[in-house]
Amino acid sequence: MDCDCGRHGGYMGKILRVNLTHKSAKAEPLDPEMARDYIGGRGFVQKILYDEVPVGADPLGPDNKVVMAPGPLSGVFMPASGKIQFGALSPATGIMGDANMGGHFSAEVKYAGYDAIIIEGMSDHPCIVVIDDDEVEIRDAARYWGKGSASAEKMIKDDLGEDFQVALIGPAGENLVNIACVSHDFGRQAGRTGIGAVMGSKKLKAIAVRGSNSIPLADPDRVYEQGRKMFEGCFAKPGFREWTPLGTSGVTPWVNEVGAFPTKNFWTTFFEDHEGIGGEALKERIWLTDKGCFCCPTPCGKYSHTTVGEKAAYVEGPEYETVALLGGNCMLKTIEEVAYANYLCDELGLDTISGGAVVAFALECAERGIIAEEQIGRKVQWGDIDSFEYLITAIANRDGIGDILADGVRAASAKFGQGSEKFAIHVKGLEWSGYEARWAPAMMLAYMTCDIGAHHNRAWAITYDVAKGREEVEGKAAKVIELQRIRPSFDLLGACRLQWVEIGFEFEHYPDMFEIVTGRKMTVEELYEATDRVWNLTRTRAFLEVPGFGRGFDYPPARFYEEPIPTGPGKGKMLTLEQLDFMLDDYYAQRGWDSGGKPTRDTLLGLGLDECVRDLEGKGLL
Repeated sequence: MDCDCGRHGGYMGKILRVNLTHKSAKAEPLDPEMARDYIGGRGFVQKILYDEVPVGADPLGPDNKVVMAPGPLSGVFMPASGKIQFGALSPATGIMGDANMGGHFSAEVKYAGYDAIIIEGMSDHPCIVVIDDDEVEIRDAARYWGKGSASAEKMIKDDLGEDFQVALIGPAGENLVNIACVSHDFGRQAGRTGIGAVMGSKKLKAIAVRGSNSIPLADPDRVYEQGRKMFEGCFAKPGFREWTPLGTSGVTPWVNEVGAFPTKNFWTTFFEDHEGIGGEALKERIWLTDKGCFCCPTPCGKYSHTTVGEKAAYVEGPEYETVALLGGNCMLKTIEEVAYANYLCDELGLDTISGGAVVAFALECAERGIIAEEQIGRKVQWGDIDSFEYLITAIANRDGIGDILADGVRAASAKFGQGSEKFAIHVKGLEWSGYEARWAPAMMLAYMTCDIGAHHNRAWAITYDVAKGREEVEGKAAKVIELQRIRPSFDLLGACRLQWVEIGFEFEHYPDMFEIVTGRKMTVEELYEATDRVWNLTRTRAFLEVPGFGRGFDYPPARFYEEPIPTGPGKGKMLTLEQLDFMLDDYYAQRGWDSGGKPTRDTLLGLGLDECVRDLEGKGLL
């Protein structure tokens, strides 16, 4: 295969295309220009979606595709090289979406010989794609259909072998729930943007992969030496011993202390019972052992056993976002209850962030009388695990009120009305994750401008707000853009960002490793340019996809600029609409976008996005 990227290292040189309609699979050469300009991972996902999914396609129809891609550093000997990106036209937002997943699936895809997998078409019956190096089969999956994510994963591994790595959906994905996720490794998820529903629309229960290939390396000896130094560097960081014992749940008391902990559907920012649901409670009461992803020196997963009354479950977690959205936001007061709620979401195949946000929204609607007890089917209340189980199960099964809630808070509020849109907590249709931002302007801007909707992983800016001041909005745009360049870099490379974020491992190591692995020198600035290219590509597609898309889609719900924080350290604090507009103006200008948030011709051409210019011009938008 004539592919420079494959010869140079880091890339396998092939993309696997699976057509479920025609029951076919074929390997195609990796385009070296795509590898050069989009690096891998999220870059490949979004570029393929942009090129191959037609504008106006039904996210749950045959024209949509599921794309998954590791990066050039995935599967390489270095800290936490086990990330993979999933993407599709999102049924939750109507724009291109993606979700990041850890575990061991990413490395296995590389070892099977592929830099990306494209799933297209639709099966007429439940199926599973089995990839064993060059051998690809589309098999019947009737016996797995209807089973929970963890239950089905065990069945598949029992049938195929423990050495297969499996990514699959639960009942929520099968039922086309817009907040359905893709699950893997009994507790890892590609959680955001509803990609599980897209798999469900294709009747695709799972992808199972086993590989035996080696990743080509430009300089194997230097890769080993650099990888060893990177591991040693991680172990030497003070943050290593601080973060590893509790995982991300350990941040709970700090977020609460600074008044950013989502509580009661983001009504306030301080949860009185936070000590009962945080990392210390997890470690003392339900923790069994640590669990890490491929090649990870800092295992953030906490494998736990929880008991709530007569109910018991094993679960990986909960991690911080789950603690925040299922705990404080739904007002569950014990780590046992939060862990059980986590288990329910995992088994049903639901994103815990969106799942907690939707349940909390429903609880507030019930409390306000917007939806009646008769409509719900029973009395539900805050802080009640039985109410949570009832609602989350109804959502996963699209049963009764769950059929409305299954489409997410934006769609549900449009149906409920009565002012509920003011506390339907989302941006662009994607539910807000675990940081309340009325007293955190950089974090607020990060949520507003995230390309897939309200998600923290593109720019975790709350620490910057706390360190640099929370009253001032000037200068926040520059920091958010900086983070939106650094953090998505990991999604292109196929590595986890935890070591950089949590323990302070230097970012410069990653472009260095990229050069040693691939043989291609790339500066930090060139890597940032690649993230900008992907960012503007997805932004352009949103304008093409959604009528009237632009500035109005970047605002948070009215609660965040009309209701001051009522309790806790942030009491009385709120960002005004004028402040939000100031930050958006500053952000757009620095991004090279117009006042409506649309990339300009010069910006797009400067990034080599000539096709975006042509497409916008063709729609009369440029």
